[in-house]
Order: sequence, then C-alpha cells, then structure tokens
Amino acid sequence: MNKALRFLISSSLLLLFVPLLSGCNDSSAPGTGSDPAQTEGNTAPPGRLFGASFQTLNNPFFVDLGNGLQKELAAHGDELIILDAQFNSLKQKNDLSDLILKDVAGIFVNPVNWEGLKGSLLEAQRKNVPIIIVDAPVKESDEELIVCTVASDNVRAGQLAAEALAKVNPKAKLVVLHLSVNKACIDRVAGFKETLQKYPEMEILDVQEAKGTTEGARPVMRDLIGRYPDLNAVFAINDPNALGVISALDSANKLDDVTIVTVDGSQAGIKAIQAGKLHSTSAQFPKEIGKIAAEKMLAHLNGEPVEKDVKVRVELITAENAEQHLEAD
Repeated sequence: MNKALRFLISSSLLLLFVPLLSGCNDSSAPGTGSDPAQTEGNTAPPGRLFGASFQTLNNPFFVDLGNGLQKELAAHGDELIILDAQFNSLKQKNDLSDLILKDVAGIFVNPVNWEGLKGSLLEAQRKNVPIIIVDAPVKESDEELIVCTVASDNVRAGQLAAEALAKVNPKAKLVVLHLSVNKACIDRVAGFKETLQKYPEMEILDVQEAKGTTEGARPVMRDLIGRYPDLNAVFAINDPNALGVISALDSANKLDDVTIVTVDGSQAGIKAIQAGKLHSTSAQFPKEIGKIAAEKMLAHLNGEPVEKDVKVRVELITAENAEQHLEAD
C-alpha cells in the first residue's frame, strides 16, 4: 500500500469516528463533569441535584416550604428531591443517608427530633455535603456541623399568640397542645409563656403532647374537655393541631365557649378564622423560608459568607386582616 492510499484510509476512519466521539461528550447531560460555560453558544445551567428531608408533607406549611426551595433552585437550573420523614426519626436518618449516597450538592433538613440529628450531620460533613436547617433549629452544639438555620421567629410567634389571647380573654383558663421534640414548637411555647407573665390572671391548666397533627389533637382535646370544665382557651402549636381542637370542641358543643390561638397562617387556618371558629394564627411565610434557604445554599457553594441564624418574619392574622392573607382558590 503506497503512502497516498494509507493517508486516504486514515482520514476516512477519523471522519467516521468524530461524530461518535462527539456523541459520547454530550455537554447537555447532567453529571458528565463537562463545563457548559466553556462551550460556545451553550448557556445551559449547571443542573445540580439537591435534597430535602421534611418531618412531614401532610401539612401545607411544608408543601409551601418545598415550593419555595424548588422555585429558587429551578431558577438556577438545579433540581430538588424532597423526602417525607413521616414524623419518624429513623426514617429521616435513612433518607439523609440515601441523599448523601446520591452525591447531592447540598441538603435542606427540617428535623423530626431537634436532638437526634448529629449522626446524620457528621455523615454529611465526612462526604462534604453542606446542610441547611429549615423551620426548626438543631441543638446549639450541632450548629458547627451546618451552614446555617433559616426559620421563622418562633419566639415572636408565641408572643403574638399570647398577646392576642390576652386582648380578648385576659382571665383565660387555658391548655397548651405541644410538640416538644421540635425546637420551633419549644420556642413558640417559651414565647407564649413569657408573655403570659404580664397577665397574672391567665392560667395554664395543662400542657399535653398532640403530635402536631389534626388527628393527634382531636383525642387529646376530647380528654382535656372532660378533665377541665372551666377551660375557656387553647394555645395550639400549629394550625393542624388547632383544627383538631376545633373538631373536638364542635363535637362537644363547646366551640363558642373557648378561644383558640395558634401558629402557622395556613389557608385552612385563615378560613377557620373567617368562619368564627379560630381567633388568630401567627402567620409564618414558608415560601419565603424556602427561597431564603436556597439563596443561602447557593451563596455558600459560591464561597460567599453566610450568617449562621436567619430569622424570617411572622405576622398575626385575625378576623380583621384575614381576607388579605387568603389566596385565590
């Protein structure tokens, strides 16, 4: 074979393989390690994958929080997996291990148990996966393992609830429905009790655990109605609990005799206010919490400094301003 013939054969083989090689280096596919910014005319986003673990998704608050996260991340071309821990600490631990194994770029965690997250935080740190806590803080000694906490000002939310109750029922004989494994709820009750000290004629008859759900609150409230005939007020730690309280009082024909205050500002809570069944709810802004948390994560990954404790506003909703907080169906 002469030199000219060998050159023609080599050139033909090269032309044949170029498209195949190009096909193996598809810069639009996520996780290829290619840099789209280096490809002329390619403005495709980086397409990172993030994870989130919430204590429950059976609460509109967490659905809205997830929407806030997802919207902000999607605006930067990123994706989000949200997992429901179903109020189970062990499931949350396993979910977080799964997310770490997926090599996610970062994880947002709403702890089921504020004292039981350290093992997962250490695992994430070993794999260089940044963690941002949302809605409910972790123990102060664990804060060095996270980027930051983004949560409502829960102490203020409890204070607003107590002030609203004192305004209409300054001699209230009340019960508190708690979720004491959750630091956000601990802070709400602390703020509520702190404000109650200004009103010595108000009395807490009992504090009971009610799981933070409508189903958990209903039987607890039925029991409290029987045990405390003078009971005339309730502080429920969230809207789902308050809806369970309303259901129990309605069934006992006592709803008109009891003032109920709570925290969340969900659409169901606002409609209960407009129906005259709930006095007030200290509104949180979960979409705003999600948006801010996503912004902090992206800033951290860009090497920018992030403050450790980010508080998000709360606002009291009563019959006077319920309409302006009601979203169109």
